[in-house]
Amino acid sequence: MTTRPIPRIVPLGDSAVLIELSNVLDLAVNARIQELAVAVRRSGQPWIRDVVPAIGSLALHFDPAHVAPGFSPREAAAALLDACLHAALPDDDTPARRVEVPVCYAPEVAPDLTDVAAKCGLDVDEVVRRHCASPHRVLMLGFVPGHPYIGGLDPALKVPRRATPRTKVPAGSIAIANAQSVVYPFTTPGGWNLIGRTPFRVFDAGRDPPALLVPGDFVAFVPISLTRYEELSRDAGGDRER
Repeated sequence: MTTRPIPRIVPLGDSAVLIELSNVLDLAVNARIQELAVAVRRSGQPWIRDVVPAIGSLALHFDPAHVAPGFSPREAAAALLDACLHAALPDDDTPARRVEVPVCYAPEVAPDLTDVAAKCGLDVDEVVRRHCASPHRVLMLGFVPGHPYIGGLDPALKVPRRATPRTKVPAGSIAIANAQSVVYPFTTPGGWNLIGRTPFRVFDAGRDPPALLVPGDFVAFVPISLTRYEELSRDAGGDRER
């Protein structure tokens, strides 16, 4: 018998409440959180300014200056959550997108790929094959704008984060750790294992929408050569670093 996770509702600063459903990565719970986010948005609650799904929680943001005296966001969130969970959570009218992301797995842009293969007891080609074959789905955005946390990684590729993080990870880097993949939108510090790089701009403030990937998207990583990576990088106007 499948039981529903018991939610916990806590303040998140003075302008948001956090509905916590799980403190571990659970793909089924994450899918339910994304359904819940759709239901909350559709409810049209005037006190809610933004709805932000995460891996195991849902944040409801509000404007403290525009709620009535004595209004309890926590109680309002509890009532709304109860109404949504006791109704049939809606499917989004828009089918989940499938986004193809080209990835170069060449050593020049994949400094940790050989080490990952050794830790997994696989050869490099098999790591690439398994990574491209995994049923990837975006769980949430976080860390920096447009930075996707992507679940569904093949269990055979499960490796821990690096013992020593890098101070500079190039934009577009594809990295894995534990049961997830990420794509770095900007050049930032990072401690995940770098196994490839995409020429795509993952976040562009001048684009609508600015983020290439959003929660709920299915992601297909498609292998490309280093030559093709460099061609696409030039076409995108990117200044990809090695």
